[in-house]
Amino acid sequence: MKTEPTAQQIESNKLYSTMGMSDSEYQLAKTTLGRQPNYTETGLFSAMWSEHCSYKSSKVLLRRLPTKGEKVLQGPGEGAGIVDIGNNQAVVFKIESHNSPSAIEPFHGAATGLGGIVRDVFSMGARPIALLNSLRFGHLDTPRNKFLLTEAVKGMAFYGNNLGVPAVGGEIYFDPCYAGNPLVNAMCVGLINHEDIRKGQAHGDGNTVMYVGAPTGRDGVDGASFSSKELTDDSEGVFVKGDPILEKALMEACLEVIKHPALVGIQDMGAAGLISSSCEMASKAGMGMELYLDKIPQCETGMIPYEIMLSESQERMLLVIEKGREEEIRTIFAKYNLTAVDVGKVTSDGLMRLFVGSEVVAEVPADALAEQAPEYHMPSQVAEYYKNMPEATIDPITDYNQTLLALLAQPAIASKKCLYEQFQHDGTIGSDAGVIPVPGTNKALSMTVDCNGRYVYLDPKVGAAIAVAEAARNIVASGATPLAVTDNMNFGNPDNPEIFWQMEQAIDGIAEACLALDTPVIGGNVSLYNERSGSAIYPTPTIGMVGLIDDISHATTQFFQDAGDLIYIIGETKPEFGGSELQISQKGKIQGRPPSICLETEKANQQAVLKAIKAGAIKSAHDVSEGGIAVAIAESLFTGGCFGAKVDIPLDDAALLFSESQSRFIVSISPEYQIGFEQLTGATQIGEVTNCGHLVISCNGKKYIDAHSAELQKTWEEAIPCLLK
Repeated sequence: MKTEPTAQQIESNKLYSTMGMSDSEYQLAKTTLGRQPNYTETGLFSAMWSEHCSYKSSKVLLRRLPTKGEKVLQGPGEGAGIVDIGNNQAVVFKIESHNSPSAIEPFHGAATGLGGIVRDVFSMGARPIALLNSLRFGHLDTPRNKFLLTEAVKGMAFYGNNLGVPAVGGEIYFDPCYAGNPLVNAMCVGLINHEDIRKGQAHGDGNTVMYVGAPTGRDGVDGASFSSKELTDDSEGVFVKGDPILEKALMEACLEVIKHPALVGIQDMGAAGLISSSCEMASKAGMGMELYLDKIPQCETGMIPYEIMLSESQERMLLVIEKGREEEIRTIFAKYNLTAVDVGKVTSDGLMRLFVGSEVVAEVPADALAEQAPEYHMPSQVAEYYKNMPEATIDPITDYNQTLLALLAQPAIASKKCLYEQFQHDGTIGSDAGVIPVPGTNKALSMTVDCNGRYVYLDPKVGAAIAVAEAARNIVASGATPLAVTDNMNFGNPDNPEIFWQMEQAIDGIAEACLALDTPVIGGNVSLYNERSGSAIYPTPTIGMVGLIDDISHATTQFFQDAGDLIYIIGETKPEFGGSELQISQKGKIQGRPPSICLETEKANQQAVLKAIKAGAIKSAHDVSEGGIAVAIAESLFTGGCFGAKVDIPLDDAALLFSESQSRFIVSISPEYQIGFEQLTGATQIGEVTNCGHLVISCNGKKYIDAHSAELQKTWEEAIPCLLK
């Protein structure tokens, strides 16, 4: 067994700094205990006070976010947020990152990230019904970037498919800033009845603490600390492998146990492993906990308390059971070939007390670990690049057909089918957002993930607000009313005043947009230090959003439905090219300000579209985003059929076909709805769907684009496979 350094050695040699603690944090821990912490206790403080677990550099900003709403049943603070959808049902969802592990070992890093977010959802009592992902990598021009992308996708598909939970949506972006530090964000959505809602709280003095799932090994020890610092070219991970077959059994067993009256609380062992789940459960209930470490199932010999408590072995859950009813719970787990072990008890003294045999090896207040981490408001400074940003410019366009083809081949726009076809898709309805029917009802849930990191870099506040607005547009275009948001705050090093300024601005932008669109933030994740060797990613606050379709007959796809249908654009087009795909394709870089956004206009346009969908007028709806109007119309044709479109748009400059102005939709309607639709929305017809297999786009009567729909679709579909070869 490893020999632990003494408490005196830890202080005199500053060994705590190798665990990620600063001098002041060590002194605070020492003051909290009234003595020098021993090796195990130092590890507990280090893990729980890491950025990854405590959000010590971000929670001062996160408090600015709106978290309450009429339908919010559970906001931030538990495994996942919960929103009422009527009829005693609720939707449970959350997004989280597994960025740093995926940068080193992408298959297992991505797989275990997905497994962890699924556990967060079913620990609330909900059955997972859908997965989404938001992925970002460097350009597919190096073997390393291709490897990271393909392995991360394989890992997520491997885990999700074995769980039997379909992937219904996602986004994949490519930019050099993500080459050294890719982003792997996973979102899970579940359904629950109100009476089945459970929380990770350890109530009841004397109640039994029970461990179930995989045995504990040394895999992932110090994982929270690893994810709380920058990557370097010499970084080595502390990685774990997941077992989706075991997780499937654990999920089904827990969903049965959740209905049992003997269950008091349940929580996943995620980042920081056993110490995180145990102290958080105790602290949230105002209680303490004793754990008997020699009873913890272990798959390796000679493990010391530090390793047992900080291991991040996967597929493990911690439960609190009414004393005297343990066998009732064990019997349920046994049906799934799972062993549930009594490993401790709840106490009323507020202390986390760890035993090996009769020896107390650690004794720390639960609140000190879970709630009383240091909190920092870091220095903030407007970024120099922002103050000195040149204006957005584009080159003159001489061939509009070729420009459209080039944009459709841009990796951010091109089809990701070759990647997503690896995932199970059963039960989904294709649209701008993933749509899943709610079993036993006439309702459906719509869900999406969105963020354009380029926009956020160019203007963090505006770009973050756009991320919320675009997520809501996708939800509305599917026929749903937006309900709430879960966010994944991916940023660089908060010690850099310019990075902290990006965080401040982005969170303010999210807050304003969520208030305007009535989509409270019910939970999320913060991932900082996304840098490699001092080079930071674009600020990327990924927005996960869920909406409700009251009547599944209102579910709307993005694809044109019938020849003769009328095509409309809703929203104003302006010369806005900063951070656009056109700018990237022409210049290979971004500059200028991103598109502007008026949240009042955004809300009005969304409400008009949703009202028209519910009135039965709209047959297809697609938000206008990357690539602008021309790309949106082309994408609306990609059904594999022979549809075309002939449109004439009143634009003074044809380059505006590729502007990325916000708050716009392309919709199609049946001719019989024309008068009522125009009265309802104020929209103007720009063309109609044809059966000639051609896309013809004119501006003020002058033709600029005339292309075969099949050629456009072929270019769009083959771009990514070609890059991966």
